Amino acid sequence: MAKAVRASLGEMWITCQFCKGDLFRERGVKLNSTGGELFNFAWADETATGLICLRCGFVHLFANPQIQLHRAKD
Repeated sequence: MAKAVRASLGEMWITCQFCKGDLFRERGVKLNSTGGELFNFAWADETATGLICLRCGFVHLFANPQIQLHRAKD
């Protein structure tokens, strides 16, 4: 299983919108466009940071590259 992380954006700590948990699993997510898929340029589409809440499984997507991930203590 991937290491648990906490996340922040500037001075704000991110919590789950659904359950208010603060531990996540991080995953890169491609934001595919129709044109990119149609012409086989999906590799050039924008990426986002996906944070999956470890408590409830809700998936949060952040396209802001300034998001910071912090390894949670075991």
